[in-house]
Amino acid sequence: MTSTPVTPPTKPQKPHSTSRRNFLSTTALAASSVFSFTIVPRHVLGGPGQTAPSERPNIAGIGCGGMGGGDIATFTKLGANFIALCDVDETRAAGTFQAHPHARRYKDFREMLDREARNIDAVTVGTPDHIHGVAAMAAIKVGKHVYVQKPLTHTLHECRELTKAAKQAGVVTSMGNQGHASEGSRLTNEWIQAGILGEIREVHVWSDRAGKLWKQGIGRPTETPAVPPTLDWNLWLGPAQDRPYSPAYAPHNWRGWWDFGTGALGDMGCHIIDHPVWGLNLGAPTSVESRTTLDGSVLVNNQPNFDSYPIAAIITYEFPARGNLPPVRMTWYDGGLMPPTPIEMTGGQRLPDNGVLYVGSRGKMFHSSHGGMPQLLPGSLQELAQAVPKVMERSPGHYEEWYQACRGGKRPVDNFDYAGPMTETVLLGVLSLRAPGRRLEWDSQNLKVKNAPELNQFVKTEYRKGWSL
Repeated sequence: MTSTPVTPPTKPQKPHSTSRRNFLSTTALAASSVFSFTIVPRHVLGGPGQTAPSERPNIAGIGCGGMGGGDIATFTKLGANFIALCDVDETRAAGTFQAHPHARRYKDFREMLDREARNIDAVTVGTPDHIHGVAAMAAIKVGKHVYVQKPLTHTLHECRELTKAAKQAGVVTSMGNQGHASEGSRLTNEWIQAGILGEIREVHVWSDRAGKLWKQGIGRPTETPAVPPTLDWNLWLGPAQDRPYSPAYAPHNWRGWWDFGTGALGDMGCHIIDHPVWGLNLGAPTSVESRTTLDGSVLVNNQPNFDSYPIAAIITYEFPARGNLPPVRMTWYDGGLMPPTPIEMTGGQRLPDNGVLYVGSRGKMFHSSHGGMPQLLPGSLQELAQAVPKVMERSPGHYEEWYQACRGGKRPVDNFDYAGPMTETVLLGVLSLRAPGRRLEWDSQNLKVKNAPELNQFVKTEYRKGWSL
């Protein structure tokens, strides 16, 4: 199940004689004792002659193509030193490998962490969704700070366990939710909290991704082409159940398949749902209900095929009152579906292809995904908004937050204590797609569907032999 490093340019340091159990105990204790997030100098952890990571942290990358490669490039520009890289697809990762010729290369992240634990301070995870949880947990277990692309995990159980583990280890964490650091997200929060819109009981969130960038509503491919020689298909599957390779899954279209991705909601929900969850302090929903279509016709309660996600969906969440704040109904749309255009929109205004619409007792507000700049309806509310003081601290940048925290700076705003529960809301919507037409009562504390216990088997995934969280 493991693999040897792929032609490492330099020989990795020999393992220290200290046992792994003692090492994990030591690093976990050290991490918890520096909750201000100053990294312990590497010489304390057994790396003689190394520069303290507060000057330039050494990082390992898991997933080096696509978004993972983009993350690695961005952190490198900020000053990070990537000394180890892991990817199961040599072709997909080629650009990142070429940009870091001295980094040791691996195909199996478990082996990389075994060999490099003494040499690294942090790990980035930019893989398909079904690998996020196991890879990030492996990094946390060896006491490493971790940056994980969204959604944080593939399942609700993984999300809850990863959030708990990160808190216990005291490591610096962040999820790839770039809009959480935006100016638009802060203005959205400030205007809502200043009461510009009055009471907000209704929110609409949507994305055009489903069926646009990958296919959904389809069955498994029947052809079994040869696995490309540069791809380790067994390791690409990771904890997912075995199936033959197909280009319908990798490297691009995995998001549309239940076993690997989380559909449009998992892809874009963390960029979109993030803002009402944050601005309205929504907490956990008490119920969720979906309506879906498998053939692009009107929404009906089709039985999902459990291979790929439906072509389109509308998912409705109910959130309870929070203190003086009223209950909120939040509705998600995808597959080309959108909320009705507000009657206040004039002069050719239109809602963005991905975005949020807040409906308040005094007015409405909308913005695009990734914390786009908010716009008020009617426009006369804009004058009131200009008088709202900027009370929230501004971000130096999404990537900068995690990188600076790894060097002893402030904790990222989108750390797992926030990103974990928010991702759970996203993944609950994904779970509801398994039972369209049913209003599911959700027990967030215990991660259980109260009125449909047969769905609880999908809260936690059964991993293939050799894999664990």
